[in-house]
Amino acid sequence: MLDQSIQYIKGIGPKRAELLKQELGIETVEDLLYFLPRKYIDRSNTKLIKDCFVNDIVTVTGIVKQVKISGHRRKFLEVVIDDGSDTLSGVFFGGIQYFLKLFEVGDTVLFSGKVDYYTTKQIVHPEYDFIGDSSDALHTGRIVPLYPSTETLKSHGFNSRVFRKIIYNALELAKQHIQEPFDSEMVERLKLMPLSQAIQHIHFPATMDEAHHARLRLAFNELFFLQYYLHLSRHYIRETHKHAKPPINDSLYSDFIQTLPFKLTDDQIKAIQEIINDLQADFPMNRLLQGDVGSGKTIVSMIASLAVISRGQQVAFMAPTEILAQQHYATFKKFLPDSVTVQLLTGSTPAAVRKEILAGLNNGSINIIIGTHALIQEHVQFANLGFIIIDEQHRFGVNQRASLRTKGYMPDLLVMTATPIPRSLSLTLYGDLDISIIKQKPANRIPVTTLAFPSSKLEAVYRSLEKYMNEGRQIYYVLPLIEDSEKLDLKSATATYTQLVKRFPTKTIALLHGKLPNEEKEKIMQQFNNHTIDLLVSTTVIEVGIDVANASIIVIEHVERFGLSQLHQLRGRVGRGEYKSFCVLIYPDDIPQESMQRIHILTTTDDGFVIAEEDLKMRGAGEFIGTRQHGQGIAFEFADPINDFELISIAREEAQKQVERLKDIPALFENIKRTQAMNILEGLRKKHILALLS
Repeated sequence: MLDQSIQYIKGIGPKRAELLKQELGIETVEDLLYFLPRKYIDRSNTKLIKDCFVNDIVTVTGIVKQVKISGHRRKFLEVVIDDGSDTLSGVFFGGIQYFLKLFEVGDTVLFSGKVDYYTTKQIVHPEYDFIGDSSDALHTGRIVPLYPSTETLKSHGFNSRVFRKIIYNALELAKQHIQEPFDSEMVERLKLMPLSQAIQHIHFPATMDEAHHARLRLAFNELFFLQYYLHLSRHYIRETHKHAKPPINDSLYSDFIQTLPFKLTDDQIKAIQEIINDLQADFPMNRLLQGDVGSGKTIVSMIASLAVISRGQQVAFMAPTEILAQQHYATFKKFLPDSVTVQLLTGSTPAAVRKEILAGLNNGSINIIIGTHALIQEHVQFANLGFIIIDEQHRFGVNQRASLRTKGYMPDLLVMTATPIPRSLSLTLYGDLDISIIKQKPANRIPVTTLAFPSSKLEAVYRSLEKYMNEGRQIYYVLPLIEDSEKLDLKSATATYTQLVKRFPTKTIALLHGKLPNEEKEKIMQQFNNHTIDLLVSTTVIEVGIDVANASIIVIEHVERFGLSQLHQLRGRVGRGEYKSFCVLIYPDDIPQESMQRIHILTTTDDGFVIAEEDLKMRGAGEFIGTRQHGQGIAFEFADPINDFELISIAREEAQKQVERLKDIPALFENIKRTQAMNILEGLRKKHILALLS
């Protein structure tokens, strides 16, 4: 029944069904039942007409006393109702003939809307319902759902009133066929609203509290079955990819730690131990290393690499850009002993050097290869690839990560990100990964001072920039747009570059943005790194991974155009050397209050995890994530990752317990992958399951 086409629901038919499919993807009865209201209006409190006054938004009930066409130049229909205390007219300017047939003297009706006065009390185009109507007063006299629509649907009459009718009809048809996916013990223990009741109440709640609890139940389903699948996937990999790994020689990496010119933080030590434990386990490691800007993830990955090398295996470290790969290569070469062979492979590696590198990877003489997408090319073959590190992993697609993994026999995988993710989202997004978190900053890092100024103070900022450049410091200058736009009143990088060249005629200034050819971008960044450029005007292409120790100031203009986490990432480009560093935020004099709130957060904390939580609250989960790291878009319909942390934790725990009780996970998981079977994830709608399994 739930799989039945919506065309058979009363009020739809084939043409309307096709329209709903094209515009909203609604094809089945089940799709329609899970079509969530965008908000509710409380029309449950009726008033006596005598107590209604102009501009009041009210619901009244009365008996139709008169139905008449009024007006001279512009005709309208007037439906006069009487509740015994006074009379009120419902006024309809359009569809006069339709309403003339609809309302009859003697009917008992409900009108809702804003009270006006024109010779008598009236409501123009009221929401209306008939008492005793089979739809049980769907449109007024109750908590009324409002549904999202599209312009095309609206032009075909699909307003909230129509949606309420067809969803009511769908519920009447299907409510006996909605099956509870959980046993009664679990429903009672977790105090869950029964599923059929939740679907009824999400559309037609008696109270707003009822709507809230209905959403929580449907959110639990979403979260539980997502976590169920992720845990199932995790156990499947562990059970089907079991293999004995060569033993690790602890002395290689522990001796290296002793030679470091700095002391590891407690968070780094903990992350290293978690990674070493996974490297010694009899299943492939799948771990996310999450750390704030400058928290020292690279040195952790270096130590893990030495552990893998000690057992005779190779390491592949993949970065999203050439400049970032070059930086990692320089860092590895600087710290690792000469006995470890490290090479760099990118798209610009000369042919002769590439040939030597490919041979070294093939015969095992190269221990660590650091590179870009060049590492996943078919002719790159390893003698014994045992460990893969992927930096800024969200910059790579699922297939790119998988391609690198096929170049070894069940290699361990460590993915790293410098974008702190709130814990609620980590639990939701990364149920199939183990997570290590580095929050502490190394003791040798000098904190970056963040300052904010209105654009009217820009000349004073320029004078300070000149002073620091005269002292030999370098500067990033970031803007949101490459070129001027007629639609947006914003300064662009190109225009600002021209302006700054005139303002600082004795300084070397360069322009960097995403439209430049890769070779030119790499060349500019190399020049900046070599200090042949004093001031780099740029867009957000410098957001991640760029490490220039002598760059001690970053100016971000039109700060109101950036998200909190993005601003924090940009701020992380400075403070990487021995000099006191500054992040200067420039905002318009008439900046909105919300943007000032973001600026206040940035100037009062440099904790990326605190900033990520605030960013999530201000922007919402969808905008915060963009696209889900596993390859599909994350678009919860009922769950709210910002406010449902407790629910996420409960769903995760319950899913984990249920998966651990299963006896033949490999067969079960293969069955899901092969048949996309409903019997495993029946709590989610079919299209959700297809999205998870695609």
